[in-house]
Amino acid sequence: MPPRRGSLIVRVQSLTLAAASAALLAPTTSPTTEFAAVRTEPAVRREGSVEAADLLARVRECAPVSRGRYRSDDGSAATIPVCGTRQAVFWKADMDIDCDGRPGSHCNRRTDPQFSDATAYQQSDGRYLSAETLPYIVVPAASGIWDYREHGVRGGAVAAVVYGDRVQYAVVGDVGPDHIIGEASYATAKALGIRADPHGGGAPSGVTYIVFKDAQVKPIEDHAAAVATGERLARLFVGAK
Repeated sequence: MPPRRGSLIVRVQSLTLAAASAALLAPTTSPTTEFAAVRTEPAVRREGSVEAADLLARVRECAPVSRGRYRSDDGSAATIPVCGTRQAVFWKADMDIDCDGRPGSHCNRRTDPQFSDATAYQQSDGRYLSAETLPYIVVPAASGIWDYREHGVRGGAVAAVVYGDRVQYAVVGDVGPDHIIGEASYATAKALGIRADPHGGGAPSGVTYIVFKDAQVKPIEDHAAAVATGERLARLFVGAK
């Protein structure tokens, strides 16, 4: 038997009231706002189990291996020495953002006025490194101040970069000016929670770069190998007397 007209009206009214109640109870945040909130979460990774504090304790004292000191930027005072131990060389500086290498959505001529599509070292397939995806650091070009090659450092050398309580493993991937020190790739900065914008990003101080001697990753783009090697050497480094 078809429903009576009165029953149908009551049912429609009930459904209408239910829909209105649901609309009132629904969150007022728009889908676009929710998506934007997700996108603004910091993209920070944690790698390895060696604590930042343990690494910093090992580099508290500096035995200089450089014959002079570096500037953090053009125009700043030359106050930064390269220090050394039997296992590593290290320096404490700022972090400028290196966006050079293969262009991408974040590193290109539009986002970085000083962009270069080349890096000092290349991947195993002959392409230049991607600053967006590969954590790497920059060493100053060999000069009378310091020649990194004399201390077991070359392209693909493994480094531990420390910022705050975070440790990020990286490789030596590029060479910079011979009088400036303190630079790393977009990917390194992002992983450490540092603003990675090549135009105005970076950290003004508080970054420690520890490069392990005679430790080279091949191929240079194998970040998993850099992490494994870095973690092993970091454990030896903090346990050394």
